[in-house]
Amino acid sequence: MESLALTGLNILVLEDEPLLRKQATTYLERIGAEVTAVDTLERARKVIEDIGFDFALLDINVPDGRGVDLLKVKGFTETTGVIIMTAQGGIQGAVEAMQLGALDYLTKPFDLAELPLLIGRVRKAKQSERIEAHRKRDESERFVFDLSLAPLESQLQKILAADRRLQNSLPPVLIQGETGTGKTAIARWIHKNGPRGLAPFIEVNCSALPETLAESELFGHERGAFTDARVARIGLFEAAQGGSLFLDELPSLSASLQGKVLTAIDNRRIRRVGANKEIAIDVRIITATNRDLLALVATGQFRDDLYHRLDLYRVSIPALRQRGEDIVRLAEMFLARLEQRHHLTGKKISAVGRKNLLSYSWPGNVRELAHEIERGLVFEEGTELDFSHLTGHKSNSPRAGAVPGDWFNESFVYPPDGFSLEEAIQRLIRHALKQTNDNVSAASRLLGVSRDYVRYRMSGQKEVGSESAAPMGEVSP
Repeated sequence: MESLALTGLNILVLEDEPLLRKQATTYLERIGAEVTAVDTLERARKVIEDIGFDFALLDINVPDGRGVDLLKVKGFTETTGVIIMTAQGGIQGAVEAMQLGALDYLTKPFDLAELPLLIGRVRKAKQSERIEAHRKRDESERFVFDLSLAPLESQLQKILAADRRLQNSLPPVLIQGETGTGKTAIARWIHKNGPRGLAPFIEVNCSALPETLAESELFGHERGAFTDARVARIGLFEAAQGGSLFLDELPSLSASLQGKVLTAIDNRRIRRVGANKEIAIDVRIITATNRDLLALVATGQFRDDLYHRLDLYRVSIPALRQRGEDIVRLAEMFLARLEQRHHLTGKKISAVGRKNLLSYSWPGNVRELAHEIERGLVFEEGTELDFSHLTGHKSNSPRAGAVPGDWFNESFVYPPDGFSLEEAIQRLIRHALKQTNDNVSAASRLLGVSRDYVRYRMSGQKEVGSESAAPMGEVSP
């Protein structure tokens, strides 16, 4: 039971007494832990720069300083459960350490058999910290979710009902929407309200993973698998065991790594970098992206087999500019909540403010709306909020300008034999390219789509370059 409890855990031991350091290291390794043992504060500082430890046993006094000083290293106690080791009479130092973020202490001499039990208690305390942090974050995100994503409630409830029926082997969820629409809030809501709500929710921003380390981050590695792999590390798939793994912007991964993710989903097994054996996993996959996956598949930037594996429970979040009068209702609800937060009362949105909110295109979606309401609450004088500055931003917005109703000919009559929608789309794209001197990036901003989408749509017509294309000729939309 003990060996299972500590298997795969990375533990730092800072102890200047050679015998105790060796005994603790040997014992912890025998029951499954990966141990890094050092005898000075300087060496401890160096190793925590390179290695993320699950737990640390710190001697309160070492030759070059105090182990308690490590607790002041930024982010150390946020990820590491710290246990202080102190001699008789050093209780005051242990109390100081607890105030700085240590979770427990041992008084020397101690029985080594106490270590697994103590680490188990510290693990529970660390889990409680995470649960509380998640609770506070959930409250903040529920603020956004409740206000902005009501149109999806019916669809999300159906997903939860299906999850409750299945219980195990939950299908992937694919969330699509522009930046700022609340994709992460949706992912956490699905996890929290589903059958795995009490299990881990691990969030991964795939676009932020360095290409050289992405595989190790996702799947873990064994000791010696590559340079500086001095200890084994579990990956994020293992960290999410029994819960949900949220892969944000999965298309950012290389094609090779996308294939390994697909294999992990299909086989429900992973292999750490440098390992000879596979590890069974039980993880619910949730992915999200603001990109057009079909366009990425067409251009070879996203694997079609992975796309079809993920595209089962699809949730498409509408952009805020598509919500019409709902924007004002959301703004008023944001204002009410934010007044409570700022301990202010009496503010309201004026008639001019309503008009400005409705005329703005909201490229940042719900997130931008919340920020604008808070800025107005803090900086605008008087009791009425006008948001007059929004009109000045319209021309700079990627999706600002005319809406289709401004230019579409309502008297247009469809011919009896119909017409090609594909050709109409290509004409619009060619016109946007002409207007922007064949700059693909600028044309894609005018159209409110990605550069990949423009390339994909025009691929059958004429090759589009990396930033600009050859002249397309004069066309009319």
